[in-house]
Amino acid sequence: MKLFFGEINNGKAIINDEEQQHIVKVLRMKNGEEIHVTDGKGNLASGTLMIEGKKANIEVSEIKTDLPNFSSKLHIAIAPTKNIDRIEFFVEKAVEMGISEITILQTEKTERKNINIDKLKKQAIAASKQSLRFHFPVINDIIKIQDFLKKTNPETTFVAHCHENLERIDLKEIPTLENITFFIGPEGDFSEKEISFLAENNVKAVSLGNQRLRTETAGIFVAAWNYYNLI
Repeated sequence: MKLFFGEINNGKAIINDEEQQHIVKVLRMKNGEEIHVTDGKGNLASGTLMIEGKKANIEVSEIKTDLPNFSSKLHIAIAPTKNIDRIEFFVEKAVEMGISEITILQTEKTERKNINIDKLKKQAIAASKQSLRFHFPVINDIIKIQDFLKKTNPETTFVAHCHENLERIDLKEIPTLENITFFIGPEGDFSEKEISFLAENNVKAVSLGNQRLRTETAGIFVAAWNYYNLI
């Protein structure tokens, strides 16, 4: 399936401008080829490609709406790494494994203060198309840990940290939930002050195993755990 991003309204589909350029200049697709367009909201248009100059359009033959999404919604709030490539790698892999939402988290030890959210969103769209997802995940800009906590339900929120002297439950003990949120800390981990703050707000601490995982590895590990529970 050749899947592209665009808008779907009133029985018509419009391919995104950047996608049109990719179709014409990079893929060099031809008139009459079968293509599919999703709006990332659970809708899918199928049809044939029509190229006019530098413009690529779809002659729609069928539109499917309200396509099924993953039954469990995973939201990971993750601190950005100093090397942004590692967070970009996390976004790509987590999206492929069905994550519903990603928030960039500012912590006491976060060194990187600015994030190119538009670039992360484009990577999330690309990963969604690659894995044939018709519901794109939400990518949120950087936010302080205290402010993010106000938006969460402590009953379904967990924090993964490496402080062995503090109480933690095993990841395998967490049941499959309809909505679940994870805090993933920065390089150097959350501070004990932050962990205490989360504990005071009834956020449960989780161990991801005996190995110390890098930030992006921990995020991918949680995404893979959730994906495994879905299949």
